[in-house]
Order: sequence, then structure tokens, then C-alpha cells
Amino acid sequence: MSNAVNHSADLPESAGAHMIDDCWNRIGVRGDGSCERLAQYIDCRNCPVHARAAAELLDRLQVEEIADGWSEPEQPQQEQSAGLSSVLLFRIGEEWLALPTALLEEITELRSIHAIPHRKNAVVLGITNIRGALVTCISLAAMLGITGDSKSMARQELLRRMLIIRRNGQTTAFTADEVHGTLRIAASAQQPVPTTLARATGHFTYAVIQWNGHSVGLLDPELLFHTLDRSLA
Repeated sequence: MSNAVNHSADLPESAGAHMIDDCWNRIGVRGDGSCERLAQYIDCRNCPVHARAAAELLDRLQVEEIADGWSEPEQPQQEQSAGLSSVLLFRIGEEWLALPTALLEEITELRSIHAIPHRKNAVVLGITNIRGALVTCISLAAMLGITGDSKSMARQELLRRMLIIRRNGQTTAFTADEVHGTLRIAASAQQPVPTTLARATGHFTYAVIQWNGHSVGLLDPELLFHTLDRSLA
């Protein structure tokens, strides 16, 4: 699988797309499956090669649309896509959650986490090495109050990935038990947070959407990072 991802922000969208080596469509899960990295990453969306391309164009790749159930075929494509937002969908425990795709830096395999001396915090697990940089690693499960998982441990270990997100210059890593990919959602598809949602999770969730029979909590990044800042203080 090629590591080269050529992209220029000055090029039109169509030109930029042609310059990316879409190896996932040739030798990956959507191609002939011959890529040697598949044994390690299971799915192309978990591979660093795909992640680097995704950092610029993730909302145009592997995208599903969750709209309000109707569309007008005569509308131009630009109008049909207006009002849609792109989110990254992942699972922690038995909770399906989503964050804005724009926050995503990388999806990678699990890394060793080194505890910070003299600091005991259920949310801040320690630091991890991401491409030579030390990144704070947090437990989103602890922050959201998510406990337990009824799925088999063997399957869970195969699916678990580390997500690296960045906002306002702050880079943070956390572990997800499963990463689905991206979704495009319309504002009309967002529903109020039900009172039955776990208290802590509900506090960080501003809306929910329905996807594949699951209720997915849309996390509020402002509140999430504000709480993280307090945990790091």
C-alpha cells in the first residue's frame, strides 16, 4: 500500500481527489484484498495511509448520508448536500458516539500509554507516542461514565483503535472499542437527547441520531475539551 498522499489545498476538489492514491479501492477491502497491511489493520479505514488521506478528504470517502427521509431529485447536488455535517462514528462499550470529522487527525493501532508520575486521574491515563510526539491520552469512557461491555473480549481487541483528535492546537488521544467511519447527517435527522441516556453521557451529548438500529450520541466538542482542560489542570 503506497504511503504517498499528494494533495494541494489550492486545487479544485475534483483535481485533489485524482491526486490521491486510493489504494483501498485497488488492493484494500474494496479492491482485491492483496494489501499486506490488511492483516494488521483489518480495515483500510484503520490504516495510517488511509488516515493521512482522510485528514484532508475524509468527508468525501466511505461516507453515508443520514437525511430526513426525503429528497427532491430536481435539486442541484450542491443544494442537496447543503446543511449536511460530517461526523466520525465510533463505539465505546455499548455506546455509539460521534464527533465532528474535522477534529480527526489519525486513526491508529493501540499504543503503549505511560502514566504521568504523581498524577492519579481516571480521565487522564497518561501520554503516548504518536509519530515521535508525546500526546495526552484520555479515557473517554471514564469522562462519559461508560462502564462494561457485553461483547466478546477477543473480538473487541481486534476492533479497538486509538483515535487522535486535535482542536485549537490541542492534540488528544483516546481508545475506541470500534470505529465505523464517517457519516453525513442533516440537521433534521438530529433528535433531542432522551432522558434514558446515561447521566454523564447525556451531559456531553447535544443530540442523537438513529443509525443501523442504534441511537448515536453526538458529542459536544466544546464541553468535551473544556472538561479535559479542567482534568489536566
